This record gives sequence, structure tokens and C-alpha cells, in this order.
Amino acid sequence: MKRSRLEIYLEILGILNQTSPIKLTHIMCKVNINCGILKEYMNFMLKQGLIEERTAGKRLFYAITQKGIDVLENFQELKQILPVIELTQNRD
Repeated sequence: MKRSRLEIYLEILGILNQTSPIKLTHIMCKVNINCGILKEYMNFMLKQGLIEERTAGKRLFYAITQKGIDVLENFQELKQILPVIELTQNRD
């Protein structure tokens, strides 16, 4: 089943929320997408302020920001509410 862009963004944020900071290659393996596509996703999230880059020596790591945590939590709450909304709409 193909994942939407939103699902992939949320998956990346979830990974960063659990194991931050983390290297790009580790994110790539966990999300299971190629490096070029992952970089596009990461650049978008960097511009939105959802994640940040950190360096340790010459190594580059990624970490979730507070804004990213807030977005992730809001979508998790929404996901819990949606099944209730769907059930009430099906009864009408």
C-alpha cells in the first residue's frame, strides 16, 4: 500500500521523536525510502521548522523541534478522533 506524503512526514517525525538526534541513513532505513526522496522531505521539514540539523564533529544529525513535536501530537489526537466522527456519519 502506497503511503501519502503526510504519512511519510508523520513517520519521520515519529522516528525523530523516539530517537533524536539520528543520522540521515538511519532515518532512510527506518522509513524505507531512497536517500534522494528522503532529502526532499527533510528539506521541507527543515524549512517548516519541524526538524533541525545538528553536527557532532563532521557528522550531521537530525532532531525534532518543539514545533515538530506539537504537530506530531496534534495529528495523533486527530487520528484518535476521526474514527468516532466516521462512526457517527455512517449512522446518519
